[in-house]
Amino acid sequence: MAHWTDSIVGDRMTVDREFNDQVMNSRFNSQEWGLIMTATEFEIENADDPEEARIVADTEKVPQIIPELDNIRSQMGAMGGGGGDSSSGGGGIVDSIKGALGMGGGGKKGEQEKLEDAERLTQEYADALQDHLEKKGKWNQVRVSYLE
Repeated sequence: MAHWTDSIVGDRMTVDREFNDQVMNSRFNSQEWGLIMTATEFEIENADDPEEARIVADTEKVPQIIPELDNIRSQMGAMGGGGGDSSSGGGGIVDSIKGALGMGGGGKKGEQEKLEDAERLTQEYADALQDHLEKKGKWNQVRVSYLE
């Protein structure tokens, strides 16, 4: 079933570019988003039903990488990158310092919030990808390919 994604590599690149604004307006920076996407797999739910079929983000592996997101942000902060848009409430140097001091959104609650945000954002990406494929007239072909 992994081969169905091979046929949409170019479409994924297009959606990646178009989706960049949503990532930039999220709590994740581009490096964190890349790691989240590496841990996410896409499936087509109800692929045998043309009316109900939809791309879904399988985020089963994402919880394993959530702790690594803090490491990425810390490394970027150490390099002077800051990381993230502090106005979105999800990062920046102040949050990094708070985290290092054990204050604010750290711990299990912070990890759960990051996981929920990652799951929401990856599903928004999946929806954008399906919308793109539908507009390009490729959706039915991709759906059938998934079934093979």
